[in-house]
Amino acid sequence: MNLEGQMVGTGYRIAVILARFNSFITEALLNGALDCLRRHGVNPENIDVIRVPGAFEMPLVLQKVATSQRYDGAVCLGAVIRGDTPHFDFVAAENAKGIHQVMLQNDFPATNGVLTTNTLEQAIERAGVKAGNKGGEAAIALIELISVLKNVETGGQK
Repeated sequence: MNLEGQMVGTGYRIAVILARFNSFITEALLNGALDCLRRHGVNPENIDVIRVPGAFEMPLVLQKVATSQRYDGAVCLGAVIRGDTPHFDFVAAENAKGIHQVMLQNDFPATNGVLTTNTLEQAIERAGVKAGNKGGEAAIALIELISVLKNVETGGQK
């Protein structure tokens, strides 16, 4: 048996958790994610955007989303850009670790669309200029992940 996910989000209820820090970048990621979700069948009324201060705070809010039983999954979006201090390393690592931990502990699908770049220019490229929009990529990955998990649970039976 070959189980895989579909790229159709009809009927899904999605949380988009968006970091306000570096909002010039994160708002572009949000636009990409919302466009992708809509194009793949998610009703705009079934999408909640939850804004948080920054990437470090995101896992706590994801935990609340995961345990609320209101959502089929969540897209996490943010931008952590390297500076002159080691702060970047701590924030980026704890964000990724926290998102992963929430997913596994709660059996809850989430995707990590938090950019971790060395420069502002790299972040701009990944938010819709040269390298596509990583917000949209995180959104379509979530739709596929939710679908494949449903297929695994049902053994591919509808």
